[in-house]
Order: sequence, then C-alpha cells, then structure tokens
Amino acid sequence: MDTVARSRRHTAYSDPGEFRERWRAVPRGADPARIGEVVRNLLYHYRADGIEVPAARRGDIDSRWVARILELDAQRHEAPLDAPRAREDRVAGCCRDFTLLTVSALREQGVAARSRVGFAGYLREGYHFDHVIVEFWDGARWVRGDAQLDPTWFAFPTWDLVRGEVDGFLTAAEVWQLIRAGGADPRSFGVFPTSPLAGTSFVFDYVIRDIAHRFGEELLLWDVWGGMVGEQDPTPEQAAWMDALAALVVAADADDADAEEALAACFHADDRLHPRGHVRQFSPYELPPVEVDLVTAAPGRP
Repeated sequence: MDTVARSRRHTAYSDPGEFRERWRAVPRGADPARIGEVVRNLLYHYRADGIEVPAARRGDIDSRWVARILELDAQRHEAPLDAPRAREDRVAGCCRDFTLLTVSALREQGVAARSRVGFAGYLREGYHFDHVIVEFWDGARWVRGDAQLDPTWFAFPTWDLVRGEVDGFLTAAEVWQLIRAGGADPRSFGVFPTSPLAGTSFVFDYVIRDIAHRFGEELLLWDVWGGMVGEQDPTPEQAAWMDALAALVVAADADDADAEEALAACFHADDRLHPRGHVRQFSPYELPPVEVDLVTAAPGRP
C-alpha cells in the first residue's frame, strides 16, 4: 500500500468508533483550517493555555484514542462538536491530541493525513518546542498545518507551515541531522527552555516517536518503548543507528519511494522502533509510570 492510501485509513488511535456520528458537526468537504476550529472547541492545552486542570480531570491527557476523547466530550456536552464550549469545560490535551483529532476528521472525509513529531521554532524566538503537527495530502504534496493554533493570532500561514527552516517546523529527523552537523544548540530543542527534557537524547527519542506516528502508532509524548534512551546520551552505536534512520525519514519526506519502503521495513522488523502493543506511560504530573497494554486497554474491548 502506498503512503497516501495508507494515510487515508484510520488507525486504532484515530478511529472514532461508536462516536463517529460526532464528526457530523464537520461539514463534508471542510478544509483542514475549519476542522481545526472544531477541534480547538473540543480541547485546551493542559499546560500552555494557563488553565489549572482539576485533579479529577488530569486523566484527560492520557485518553490516547480519539474514540475516548470524543466520549469524554460527549459526557460533558450533549451539543454537537461545533457548539461553543467554555474553555475550562473542554477536554485537556496537548499538541498530539489537537493533531490526532484533526487527522481523524480528515480521514473520515477520505483525505490522507498523518501526524508528524518534531519541533516548532515559531512559538518563541530562539527556542524550539517539542510539537506535533498535521500533514495532509492536497492532491499534489504533503502540506503541514498546526491544528492547535488559531490562525488569526499569527502572521504566517498556520496551514502551510514553512519546511526545513529552523524558525519553522522541523521533523525530529531534521533536527537530529542539524545537531549532528553542529548546526544548532541541542539544548534549544525540548519541552521548554528550563526543562531537563531537551537536547540530543530527547531528539533521539523523538525520531522514534515520529517514525511510530508515521506508521500508525500515534502514541502519547510521554509513552516510552523500545530503543529510547531517556536522559542518557546515545552511545556511538546508537547515534550511528539514528543517523541511518534520520536519513531515511528525510529522504522519504522528499518522496523517495525506496526510502519510504526501507523505513517501513525497519519499523515493522525492529523492536527498538515498534511498540509491539505495549508502552510504559509516564506522566507530566509526575505520577508513577504505568505499563499499558495497548490492545486490551483500547476502546471497545471487553
């Protein structure tokens, strides 16, 4: 199956399941920007929006599956998704959730879409926040858009993000190559400027996340699995392995079909890349990590 066809199909994470009807609030043929408006009416960012998430709702950010996020919204609001919700009554999430919901709605309309994991240089001058954005096929090319951002707040087109520039959106693979070439300060890529979650090891793990998202495992940003190194510096052998992977990602993004095929083969064969139905879920709230069976925990399972 080619990349575009694969990206039209729902994954376990993007499938709205029994809440598919909720997407009827999105007009047939709506463009990604309109879908983004609806999604921003459903969610608020658990950290960036300045709202204190009530203790009873902190689990919102671990909802993981679109079906579960839509279920939470339905429990709180009978009205359609496009009916205004008070911000504090929306579901708490992060960039990954804004993106995945948008990808879900696009796939419902038959549009090829996927999430990309990397770093945004347009949120604060001189720093590159870890970020997840939408990539959708417009019939000729993959277009990148930021579903979390209200386009009216920014002077640049949030639904056609600049590629390949340090003040735009860079995939984790592009950042890895930039750091390895000595072209950027590794500590300028992370969760926020004073966070220990930054630097070469952080970018290393984010390349693994981006590859997983590319092939349908749209996992949480605090899930850990396989060959991730955490806060440990990659060994020379690990760095060489990542050099090869990053090169494949960048080539595949340049429409190299052989690189796309090789990357897919690596993902499906290598336990360092594929979660195999199991992750260790950490918590931004510093709760103890939990082991998650992604099969038995999925919506609709008995």
